[in-house]
Amino acid sequence: MGKVLSVTEAVDVLLQGQIVGLPTETVYGLGADATNESAVAQVFIAKNRPRFDPLIVHVPTLAAVREIAELSEAAEQLFLAFSPGPLTVVLPKKDTIPDLVTSGHPTVAVRIPAHPLMLSVLQSSGLYIAAPSANPFGFASPTTAQHVLDQLGNLISGVVDGGPCSIGIESTIVDMSSDAPKVLRLGGMALEQLERVLGPISTQLSSSNPNAPGMLTSHYNPGAPVELFNDREALLAALQLEDSDAIGILYWGETIAHASSFNLSEQRSDLEAACNLFKGLRLIGRAPVTRIYVHLLPEYGLGRAVNDRLQRAANK
Repeated sequence: MGKVLSVTEAVDVLLQGQIVGLPTETVYGLGADATNESAVAQVFIAKNRPRFDPLIVHVPTLAAVREIAELSEAAEQLFLAFSPGPLTVVLPKKDTIPDLVTSGHPTVAVRIPAHPLMLSVLQSSGLYIAAPSANPFGFASPTTAQHVLDQLGNLISGVVDGGPCSIGIESTIVDMSSDAPKVLRLGGMALEQLERVLGPISTQLSSSNPNAPGMLTSHYNPGAPVELFNDREALLAALQLEDSDAIGILYWGETIAHASSFNLSEQRSDLEAACNLFKGLRLIGRAPVTRIYVHLLPEYGLGRAVNDRLQRAANK
């Protein structure tokens, strides 16, 4: 258990009803045959994930989306514009997908991923693959195969190593199951991109009874309490008042000389910051610190999604 697998080996594992770590362009997923309830149950158990938090189903093509969900014309246009890619769409589900996958909701979250190895697994297996992030529930998502092995290696059959994730945060989720589209999770597809196709769109980013992943208010625990700062100078001023060796810093922009620090993007790039976010949270979380100070990004592009995760990490 807990070894690196080839695509062929991963397909065999999935067809046997077991679970496996799989690379996507967003984060690594913990995959299971979405039509096999016992396999899906293993995902919830391995992650210690509450069963009220639904899973995303990954498929290789738009034709496969139609096999598991009711696809409206507007939803089809959204898939055609942005898939394969970091976009998940919530649609009315067909009976093909068990209620366990959707936590009893009449809708299913569907994505066509862009990672070539994930697509190869989907195409070779012929399966629909339910795959939340491959980490214990509530903690930072994995962006390398080693992250998966470090946290779940003894609980899964193995992981396909597809290299570091190119986007580094989870997919954006859009609910297209009614006449009024809503964003349920900010992610690797920027809001501005969606609005070019859908027009102005509302958001509903938190729920105690979520019909999509990533909507719980407390998540992405890095291992130490997180304090948020909108202003770099305010962060530095607060640091002067503390035993600075006990504080970790996650920030962006010009370098700050500090023992336990991680710069998300010296170039102030929202894309680079998103790609580095979970890596930074893991590194700072492993440092001998009692608190983590975070400098939030500007609210544009993927900065919104980065801030969303940091705010959830800060919630007790």
